[in-house]
Amino acid sequence: MKEKIKPLIPDFQSREPALDQLNSFPFENINDLKKIGYTKAMLPQNGGMSLVDFVQHQELIAKGCGATGLSIGWHTGILMEYAEYRHWNPDIADFLVGEVQKGKLINAAASERNAGSPLRGAAFKTKAVLDGHEYLLSGEKTFTSAAPVLDYVFVSASIAETSDSAVFLVPMSTEGVSIRETWDSVAMRGTASHDLILENVRIPAHYIVEKLDDSYRARRKGSLLHIPACYIGIAGAARDHALHFAASYTPAALDHPIGELPVTQQTIGEMEMKLMTARQFLYRTAELYDREPNEPIKPQMAAAKAFVTNTAIEVTDIAMRIVGARSLSEKNPLHRYWQNVRAGLHNPPMDDIAYRTLAQDALARIHQ
Repeated sequence: MKEKIKPLIPDFQSREPALDQLNSFPFENINDLKKIGYTKAMLPQNGGMSLVDFVQHQELIAKGCGATGLSIGWHTGILMEYAEYRHWNPDIADFLVGEVQKGKLINAAASERNAGSPLRGAAFKTKAVLDGHEYLLSGEKTFTSAAPVLDYVFVSASIAETSDSAVFLVPMSTEGVSIRETWDSVAMRGTASHDLILENVRIPAHYIVEKLDDSYRARRKGSLLHIPACYIGIAGAARDHALHFAASYTPAALDHPIGELPVTQQTIGEMEMKLMTARQFLYRTAELYDREPNEPIKPQMAAAKAFVTNTAIEVTDIAMRIVGARSLSEKNPLHRYWQNVRAGLHNPPMDDIAYRTLAQDALARIHQ
């Protein structure tokens, strides 16, 4: 599959400037990924992927376009988790797989405005009310990435008159479902992570994908490594741009490119080492996940996300220092890479949660 993706990367990069526009989205890129079968490749019926392979593919896509990588990563990550756990309600699993095989796209919608993060224990304001053989859903969700092309959304909601919460399958074509174009972030603008509006949306009662119970919380969710893979992919693109500049730019005061200067080479070496270290950390974590299915790997995954994302920011900053003031030009992609990598700080798990996870694990192990 990587050999099919590589020829697409120059096209992705050439289209990326258009994503600076408000309410933009990389429609062509997503269609290209559909055409080569990437949006369904994670399903076991199509060969599936190890986590290492998945991370490599996501990094490569993000090197071409960060917004494309992150957007498609949510869909493909959902499929990877299903391939590992087969946790979808059997009454709808075959139907969903069939829809994905046709090229349909899915994302999950959990976050809500002014309600706090579900990862931090916030309750869902979105409610599901049982009405005969149907559920009636009402609420608003934020950060619905790839909103313009989604066919289905996995909506997390509280079930009225119970203490339970569940994930509900909501077809985007259902009456009462709409998108409010609120996404005006300067970072990752092309993800079109708009608000999802649910107004008395009726769905069949068996459209519960899964209950949000202890088994849900216990899953390892290795597919979330698509997040750091995306940001190290963007950093890799920044690195490539800086190297090409250093190898070709000869100022009037020199008779050779700046890449031959010892100070520039030292800066490039620092950038290379940081990028190499982050990639080693990311892929080692993915390898452990694949090889040790019973290994309690949550702390390492949290560390990988925080370390890799922060290192991606550092690498992009160094690339901008190599290029200098030209990196701030609107025509230069580095300003976009810089904005986009910083978005990773706000993808889960956030740094404070990652550090607390590591601390709690370390303290628990001290008495073993």
